[in-house]
Amino acid sequence: MGGIADQLLDELRAAADPSRAPAMQAYMKSAMPYLGVPTMPLRAACKRVFDGLGYPSAEAWRADVMTLWRGARFREQRYAAIELTGIAAARPFQRIDSLAMYEEMVLTGAWWDFIDPIATQRLWAILRNDPAPMKQAMLDWAQGPDLWKRRSAILCQLHARAATDLELLHACIEPSLDSREFFLRKAIGWALRQYARTDPAWVRRYVSAHGDRLSNLSKREALKRIGAAEPA
Repeated sequence: MGGIADQLLDELRAAADPSRAPAMQAYMKSAMPYLGVPTMPLRAACKRVFDGLGYPSAEAWRADVMTLWRGARFREQRYAAIELTGIAAARPFQRIDSLAMYEEMVLTGAWWDFIDPIATQRLWAILRNDPAPMKQAMLDWAQGPDLWKRRSAILCQLHARAATDLELLHACIEPSLDSREFFLRKAIGWALRQYARTDPAWVRRYVSAHGDRLSNLSKREALKRIGAAEPA
């Protein structure tokens, strides 16, 4: 992995605009410095390095991801580790035995820019592939003390659309309904707003039934595109 990590860093440095790094670090309130690589050049750099990669096992893939993640000196290197979790060769590895890796990334990343792609893409993939154990894991995360695991559980079905397990969505939101944490309130509203694309009536009923507990932020987000009342 040393070669890939070094090649990746070279590609990121070549794509970087160092003048942008301080503003990026300030915006993300990051203790870890930035190189100054915007999103699209970063993805292009990852594609050049990761294109054609194959892995004999999930263990080998997870080892490479964690080497990048744990060894990162710049925030973009952690973004690249998340990109590596999503390469085509990793699709068969999105199973429950990879959840411990994502849990470490959530706990040590502990900010929305890392957590959201993991939750909405990788955790959702595991939920589709191993629904029973993953559902239980997300219920446990939703009830636990860690803010970012709770947010991850709330957002894990963001792209599920008609396949959304409403019982799971309800159960993942419930423990955080009374929270004053901005990132949980925002996640609740985002999850509801996204599901409103599929079933706006259900979201209206949910907001109406829980209006005394939902924060104003969550309600605004949930109803942003559909309004509070059924159309005449």
